Amino acid sequence: MREFCITTDSNSDMPKEYIEKYGTAIIPQYYSFGDTVYGDELHMPPAEFYERMKNGELPQSQANNPAVIEDTFRSILDKGMDIIHIAFSSALSSSYNNVVMVANELLEDYPDAKITVIDTLSVSLGETIMVIKANEMKANGASYEEIITAIEEMKNHINVQLTVDDLFHLLRGGRVSKTTALVGSALNFKPFLVIHNEGGLLSDGKTRGRKKSLSTLVERMAATLDDSVDYSLPVGIIHANCYEDALSVAEQIKANTKYTNIIINDISPSIGTHAGPGAIGITYYGKEKPAKTAD
Repeated sequence: MREFCITTDSNSDMPKEYIEKYGTAIIPQYYSFGDTVYGDELHMPPAEFYERMKNGELPQSQANNPAVIEDTFRSILDKGMDIIHIAFSSALSSSYNNVVMVANELLEDYPDAKITVIDTLSVSLGETIMVIKANEMKANGASYEEIITAIEEMKNHINVQLTVDDLFHLLRGGRVSKTTALVGSALNFKPFLVIHNEGGLLSDGKTRGRKKSLSTLVERMAATLDDSVDYSLPVGIIHANCYEDALSVAEQIKANTKYTNIIINDISPSIGTHAGPGAIGITYYGKEKPAKTAD
């Protein structure tokens, strides 16, 4: 049996210690301020990114680069290894399709190789949780096919609950109307969003005030847990330059659920472009994700 490795993209927000632990190859995602593109050789500290947004600068997110995907995959295939790539949701970016396109082209040059691209229908640390699971299975002797089957089933249970602090970033992305943004901001409403079962964003209620939005986020999470949940998996908390709030959410999760292993990391700029400063989210294994509602 050929050796294989698990790869992902930078939208997974995978912490450095896990990247190093598993030797994970990361396909970069890009974003820009004006004509300056970041994400590969050029990077910006998350705090600086969100501060620039707070001061009114508007970044743009970009997909991955097929040439970079090809170079990364060739470096693995040339070692005689197969690839399982755990990808950012196809409903939110063309990046998944770019990886599939490159993979199909490379298989013509490497006919004995296997490249499987898994559409996680998820984002950020939701991807990371699947990368961790895949690597743990590999370490325990699972086959290439067994890991693919497990992750394809698992992805339907990776929930993402998100609340944002500023409605106007959702307005930019077309998630709320101008009237909703104006009225909601005046009344200090904090909306909730979830990733639905087709991998896109779904508006899902609101509450008033920052503190209440954080406690409600944990309450919403607890409502999606049952006896079938695998509590050995980590919970991911993602934040847009609001680390203290993330710590508060972590303590509330420990107090109100059976989860104990919690990963906290910044929301990557290519995602934070749409969420804005102050956004905070939870990614975890729970009941099956909610269904997409009719448009």
